[in-house]
Amino acid sequence: MPIRVAIVEDNAEIRATLERVVGRAPQMQRICSCPSGEAALEAIPPHRPDVVIMDIGLPDISGIECTARLKALLPDTQILILTVYADNEKVFQALQAGASGYLLKRSTPAEILQGIVDVHHGGAPMTGEIARKVVQSFRKQASDTAAAYRLTPREHEVLTLLAQGYVTKEIANNLAISFDTVRFHLKNIYIKLHVRSRSEAIVQYLR
Repeated sequence: MPIRVAIVEDNAEIRATLERVVGRAPQMQRICSCPSGEAALEAIPPHRPDVVIMDIGLPDISGIECTARLKALLPDTQILILTVYADNEKVFQALQAGASGYLLKRSTPAEILQGIVDVHHGGAPMTGEIARKVVQSFRKQASDTAAAYRLTPREHEVLTLLAQGYVTKEIANNLAISFDTVRFHLKNIYIKLHVRSRSEAIVQYLR
């Protein structure tokens, strides 16, 4: 089954480019394109897409607010932020709203397509610059937070890689452990952090 993708972008030229990029990908199907957050909230829910590409700087409600409202309506839909904003506040607001990935608009078409695939398969794709910001903030609070949530050293390692955008298979390869072992650690991490998803785990751990 193709990955069903919706696009929310107010710039007509960028929106058309994204439509072409997604439309030409054999493993994807573009189902909806919206020029504003209000239009997205009306048009997207009936389609129930797998992934939504979301701009932040929309003309009515922000992409962050739109993300939060869409996630409340469609908890299984993954939101991939695609924006010019690279500051920490926007990154963490987007993740807290329910976004699972954060790419900058200077990303190549190949990087955007890979981001869609990764977020659909449970990953948390981020532009390198954004990942570094997340990791820097992550490391700053890591030891105190790990102690507070009583994470084991291995759980801490898994969550560190998770925050860097690695998917389960990549975490397993990086730590030389099995796929099922990573899933076991993720389950324990979710329980200890009182969360239900990867993006919620990252946000909770960074607080």
